[in-house]
Amino acid sequence: MRSVSGGRRGRVGAGLWVSLLLAILGFLVIYPILMLLLGALTDTNPVVDGISLSHLSVTNFLTVLANPNVAEALANTLIACGGGTLIAVAVGLLFSWIVVRTNTPCKGFIAAASILPLFAPPLVAGVAWAILGSPKTGLINTMFKWVGLDWRVDFYSMWGLVFVFGIYYAPYVYMFTSSALRNMDPSLEEAAEISGASAFATLFSVTFPLIMPAIISGMLLSFIVMLGIYGIPAVLGAPTNLAVLTTYIFKLTNWSPPLYNTAAAVAIILMVVTGLLVFLQHKVLSGRSYTTVAGKAFRPRSLDLGRWRWFTFGLGIVYLLVVVVLPLFALIVAAFRKFMFIRDVSSLFDARQYSLMHFESIFDNPLTMRSIYNAVEVGLITAVVGGALAFAIGYTIHRTQVMGRRWIDVISTLPVAIPGLVVGVAYLWAWIGIPAGLYGTIWILALAFIARFMPDTVKSLSTSFLQIHRELEEAAWVCGKGVLGTIRTIVLPLARPGVIASMTLLFVLAIRELGSSLFLYTSNTMVMSVLLLDYYEGGNLGKTAAFSLVQTVLLGVLIGGANWLSRGAAQSSVARTG
Repeated sequence: MRSVSGGRRGRVGAGLWVSLLLAILGFLVIYPILMLLLGALTDTNPVVDGISLSHLSVTNFLTVLANPNVAEALANTLIACGGGTLIAVAVGLLFSWIVVRTNTPCKGFIAAASILPLFAPPLVAGVAWAILGSPKTGLINTMFKWVGLDWRVDFYSMWGLVFVFGIYYAPYVYMFTSSALRNMDPSLEEAAEISGASAFATLFSVTFPLIMPAIISGMLLSFIVMLGIYGIPAVLGAPTNLAVLTTYIFKLTNWSPPLYNTAAAVAIILMVVTGLLVFLQHKVLSGRSYTTVAGKAFRPRSLDLGRWRWFTFGLGIVYLLVVVVLPLFALIVAAFRKFMFIRDVSSLFDARQYSLMHFESIFDNPLTMRSIYNAVEVGLITAVVGGALAFAIGYTIHRTQVMGRRWIDVISTLPVAIPGLVVGVAYLWAWIGIPAGLYGTIWILALAFIARFMPDTVKSLSTSFLQIHRELEEAAWVCGKGVLGTIRTIVLPLARPGVIASMTLLFVLAIRELGSSLFLYTSNTMVMSVLLLDYYEGGNLGKTAAFSLVQTVLLGVLIGGANWLSRGAAQSSVARTG
């Protein structure tokens, strides 16, 4: 009788737990999306008229689709993201082949260089390349003039946007294709070469076709990420009025009066396009017709490049120079130089031209310290609350059999198809018209970031859960531990490295996020990324570069500290399990 009663209490408790998680996800994800859709279907101003269900129509969508400016922004978006994706695929695929399938020297160094751009905030990358590639004062043009070349580059253009997109999002393709190359049976390539095919022909007729799902998946992911980026187009496109969908949406909310309804309609269109691409990527990943991983063990084949291995090593050095050294050099020069006008190269190395005046200027501004404090505060809230919620969701999905966990999985994955800018517009619609609500507080930023990065955090934690064998939990249950006791004494200590890594990821993503912040900040809740854009739009390149360096150093210290903590946690976990 007691066991029947206990089972009933367990089912009730599980039902209440699933209901609680669904309610939280509904509040974080579903409610803002529905309010965004409502805003796109009405003509009322949420600030003046409040939320209203009257006058529902598709007029906003028809107006948007007939607007030539929207068509131009959409075309620019597709060209920039499409061109950037082609470069990203070429670069990512090349470096994954060099690292996994060749005897190039220092492959570990090249592998590390290949993923370094992931740590650069898009806005900072855009600012750095604006300093390098400005048509009048750019450092690259100064160098060309110094060596006597009559060449000019202009990164305030579509080509500049495509190039920067391509080199900074190549790591997404690299991660997918390098993993596929490591898991591919090399006997298929050996069979082709025995049949008389050259190494070059084998590469394009066997190797690349067999990892095509990984190539397509990396290509779609990089395209999806580029669709939602605001910082790079805002910096490189603004001087020449080159608008993409993200910058156009923000422009609509800054007109007088703000066109919130039109912005919501454009945001819905952007979300639908992104959602279709995410669905396509999911279909590609779920395909099995290209399976090349068998049960037998094998080692990836390493191709002897002979003297050409130094050429491939040189490509790695060039990539590191382009994506890390040159942009960092540009930021340092602009941050410490009194005036950005550089007459010739000798002037570039004149110590009298450098000072700390831009750093003194930004730290004299009370907004600077407030934005740093706000960014750290919102990052901590996002990391702690978002990490705890992601732990609860991940545990429920992967370690329980409760009814409704599939719905939790689906809803928590939905934000992967929603660009950051659209999340910002959705939260604006959800809270701006409600008096005494979240709008204007630091919490609305944190909740938007938690929702925005929920899929990344849950996916990151899922790996840790899947590595823990169920026997350990079953042993705790046999010993009389309840669910909470088992989580506290078994699951949490063993998953601690993954938990710390996920919370660090949330913290870093929250500090560098710009798209969502643009619609949700106020003068009291301004964060670093918004103030950085404000400095750039104010036309002071020195202050912009100085603040970019401050943000980069802060992120570097945080990532380094988190790695140290993760390593310590991992060693502790190993000691426990040992």
